[in-house]
Amino acid sequence: MVLLGATALFSKIIPLSATDITFGRAVIACCILFVIVRMSGGKIRLNNGRDYCIAVFLGVLMAAHWVTYFAAMQFSSVSVGMIALFTFPVITVLLEPFFEGIRLVWQDLLSAMVVLFGIYLIVPEVSLENDVTLGILVGICSAMLYAMRNLVHRKYFSHYSGALSMSYQTLIIVFSLTFFIGPELFKASSETYLWLIILGTFLTALPHALIAASLKHLRAKTFSLVACMQPLYGVILAMLILHEQPTWQTICGGLLVISAALYETINAQKLHNRVR
Repeated sequence: MVLLGATALFSKIIPLSATDITFGRAVIACCILFVIVRMSGGKIRLNNGRDYCIAVFLGVLMAAHWVTYFAAMQFSSVSVGMIALFTFPVITVLLEPFFEGIRLVWQDLLSAMVVLFGIYLIVPEVSLENDVTLGILVGICSAMLYAMRNLVHRKYFSHYSGALSMSYQTLIIVFSLTFFIGPELFKASSETYLWLIILGTFLTALPHALIAASLKHLRAKTFSLVACMQPLYGVILAMLILHEQPTWQTICGGLLVISAALYETINAQKLHNRVR
């Protein structure tokens, strides 16, 4: 989560569009992840045609998620974009019963309401002409895509290693965005390419392989709520490195989101055992 929190900074550091950043990030991460799989002695091929179809679906979800993730922060700010993105635990809580066959409990709904109120605090006005509001809406779209990806991955693709899973997903991202990248990507400076290498290597290949592996052992809801600490790391890094100054509404909204995450994280296993 610390590594992923730092990815938000690159929406501002790299002078490219969200699509170009995502494409460059995926190219580098894909190469590294396939090398990791090969060096670790794992097989590259999937078990059957159905799994290839699932890999394509997961890759398309991730492509859309990454593009909207960077776009949300480019429209508004790192703090606003990240907090909006982390409505995905709420979406996960509401969708998980359809995937896992479990019942919602009242604590889940209460946490969902707290997170939604936190998001409400940071919306300046209900108008798409306001960049902050637009960034929040794009961030929520990114959250929906991410929640779906996590749930589908856990149910249908978690029998593969984290590195192999993300290898295929980043490969699909590259193919998905090939016809949407701009000429600016090929005219970028050497410094921009260096930032893309750092983003694709240390802040993508490594943490996403770990996430995919963790979903073998955690319910998607549990992971989602633990991951809500990510905005805290991202906002702190944005303040230190980009000198962003979030408003008091953003801080209060973010605290509500993180508080709900901490509460649910502490109670997740107990509630899961009770439901079983």
